[in-house]
Amino acid sequence: MSLLALTAEVIEFREQRNWAQFHNLRNLIVSLNLEASELLELTQWKSDADMADMAEDARAREALHDECADVLIYLLLIAENAGEAMHKAFTKNGVNADLFLSGINQEGATFS
Repeated sequence: MSLLALTAEVIEFREQRNWAQFHNLRNLIVSLNLEASELLELTQWKSDADMADMAEDARAREALHDECADVLIYLLLIAENAGEAMHKAFTKNGVNADLFLSGINQEGATFS
């Protein structure tokens, strides 16, 4: 699934719940940071070996996936809020935005 398709699903989910009224840029950025902190918390006081073991622990792996999803959702909402500026930022930074946003990188590998 491309980032654009995933963004469309997130927007649809938000619209069904009438949450757009709360999704101004400041609130989205604050929420992204709160979710990123929850992701960071999963690593607190853990050694590299503990982190490697996370892949074997179903509960820990699920928590990691959940927090990554939350971070991605807010990042997609921020990018959507920024509109055309995000496409320009990808291009400015040397990323072919059309390929990236379509879910296919330059080597032909997909992100889905």
